[in-house]
Amino acid sequence: MQELEELRKEIADLSRIETEIDELLELAEIITEESLETAEVEDRISGLEKEIEKLEFKILLGGEYDRNDVIMAIHSGAGGVDAQDWAEMLLRMYLRWAEKNNFKTRVLDESRGAEAGIKSVTVEISGPYAFGYLKSEAGVHRLVRLSPFNSDNLRQTSFALVEILPVISEIKDVKIDPKDLRVDVYRSSGAGGQSVNTTDSAVRITHIPTNIVVTCQNERSQLQNKEQAMKILRAKLHQEYLAEKESEKQKLRGEFTSVEWGSQIRSYVVHPYKMVKDHRTKYETTNAEGVLDGDLTEFMEAYLKNIEK
Repeated sequence: MQELEELRKEIADLSRIETEIDELLELAEIITEESLETAEVEDRISGLEKEIEKLEFKILLGGEYDRNDVIMAIHSGAGGVDAQDWAEMLLRMYLRWAEKNNFKTRVLDESRGAEAGIKSVTVEISGPYAFGYLKSEAGVHRLVRLSPFNSDNLRQTSFALVEILPVISEIKDVKIDPKDLRVDVYRSSGAGGQSVNTTDSAVRITHIPTNIVVTCQNERSQLQNKEQAMKILRAKLHQEYLAEKESEKQKLRGEFTSVEWGSQIRSYVVHPYKMVKDHRTKYETTNAEGVLDGDLTEFMEAYLKNIEK
């Protein structure tokens, strides 16, 4: 039903643009320099061009799971407390992007740092083409800044890993046998006082054949946490299946290389100058504050246009 509603909206947009084009063509036939000012027509044409560009861009969002919702996981990397703070900055950046673009978000699991920031967090982001847009964000993100956690205020480089997984109800090529799952329940963490959960509602699921472990503790009941954990597990198993297929293809072509931590996809520099640069598309901007406040769409569009080539 959700997909049907999105398709109806796209058809309505196309019909509206088609009607406006017809009106402008009729207007162009009767317009003369003496009888009618062209400024209004030019403004309408300019606005129409922008709408058509948006619709043309959706052609790039034609992947199998591009319309799906997203499971996003952020993990702090090298850099200690600075890296944990950087992971939390990334979380805020994506939550702000989602808010600006009318996507719904829900934190499924979170592990806080001892001093500041987060060690890891898992978030579900829901909305039309969520995976299509956010798949550009998967990889290592690098931050260069003056450390607020260093008494000498030295320049610090921090890393965080972002995982992007499509939410899928069923994996066509992978079957999950309940016998392969180990389900553990435990008491979820809280801020203290009334926030501490008094029941074993948190869930940890281990897929024994692959040793993939997923957890969820932010829902109120054990059943809800288990459902969310299974959703994450399906997404991770699907990702592993696709990675194995791609590795086999690379081996057959003689192109196999191991994927290792440290090859950042994007650098965010806020000292000694301001610059955010995507190393895959070469797209860059000096508006680092805007990017960290969620202005990411241009980076996403540059990535999608680049992979289309």
